[in-house]
Amino acid sequence: MGFRRLGALAALAVRRVLGRFRTSPARVSMSTVGVALAVGLMVSVTAISLGLASESVVASEETDYWIVPEESNVQSLAVSTGSVQLGDVHRASAHIGADDRVEYAVPVLLELVPVADAVTGEREYVLVAGVVSRPEAELLGLSLRPLTPGDPHYANGSYDGPRTGEAILNEAGATSLNASAGTTLESPRAPNRSFSVVNVSAGGTSTAFGTVPVAVVHLSELQAVTGSAAGDQADQILVSTDDRSVRGSLERSYPRTTVVRSNGLAAQRVSTSNLPLAIAVSGAATAVLVGVLFVATLMGLAVSGDSESLGALAAIGLSRRSRSVLVAVETVTVAVLGGACGLVLGMLGIVAINGAGRATLGLEPVATFDPLLVGLAAGVALLIGVLGAVYPVLLSRRTSPLEVLSR
Repeated sequence: MGFRRLGALAALAVRRVLGRFRTSPARVSMSTVGVALAVGLMVSVTAISLGLASESVVASEETDYWIVPEESNVQSLAVSTGSVQLGDVHRASAHIGADDRVEYAVPVLLELVPVADAVTGEREYVLVAGVVSRPEAELLGLSLRPLTPGDPHYANGSYDGPRTGEAILNEAGATSLNASAGTTLESPRAPNRSFSVVNVSAGGTSTAFGTVPVAVVHLSELQAVTGSAAGDQADQILVSTDDRSVRGSLERSYPRTTVVRSNGLAAQRVSTSNLPLAIAVSGAATAVLVGVLFVATLMGLAVSGDSESLGALAAIGLSRRSRSVLVAVETVTVAVLGGACGLVLGMLGIVAINGAGRATLGLEPVATFDPLLVGLAAGVALLIGVLGAVYPVLLSRRTSPLEVLSR
């Protein structure tokens, strides 16, 4: 079948579908609504999975690149997972920061550390981030300005420099530990190495259960507590730069590392984080299943009700193969129209979910819109149309034109 003939059949199929909206709208409208609901649900659910995954970001908007171990994944942007770490990070970050194209490079070690409540003494767990402080930098929305610049305790690798004992808490951490500026924090993990809170400010990463308690300290002091001083280890290096050409240099800074751009995090987070990925896949699978059932059943009924028209087309010389193509394109057209409506419903659903999360839990955002959702909605709608066309096509091929026309 030539492209010209195929195009003519496709145009005829689209006109037939649009005509049904005027002559017999019930079945075709129900098919469209069924696909729209399925795709809308998928878009909303996937947006929630993107929202969950986006909580992995530990840096501010100024962070342009993350350098993480190749064997690691983007989950390590949130919590240390015990996977491979970067080594010799003080020297490496200083080397990267010496590049005129780089504003700053900050190594980060993330550890979940038990800390005693300042009032009750009960053990609470806090996400502690160790950094080489840069006054102009931010981490988890917390300015590093209150910390002494640099990392004095590191002392060129001897770890015998002055220990500041400084810690910045976010509001969730301060509430969890009953702490405020000037409070001394003790950890059962390091009984002889206390920290003093120098600042409490808003910031941190949010989850469906609230804001994570966070403390930011100097890197070498956290390394000494956690045993990461051997090898000068950290989980990642955050780089701020306005020059995209620096990426090549960053990729050569460490062997067996991955350099991730900030605008490429959304898809990578979902692809490497089990929970968001499971949510996204289940949403897409549900959408396809529900959409195919709607389209196949209702378009099958439409084909049965339109048997006289198909018989007439056969009588004027339209082959069985061409009639099958016609029915298939009609089904795909209905699915695509439903997908477009579903995308709009999904976007409205994202707004509603974020509004409900803000009103009931004080969370924002719960669901995150990404342009990739447009392509995902189109792809799922097309898949629904292709799979849903099988039954109507088989039904149309069983229709006998002579039997229909003899009625």
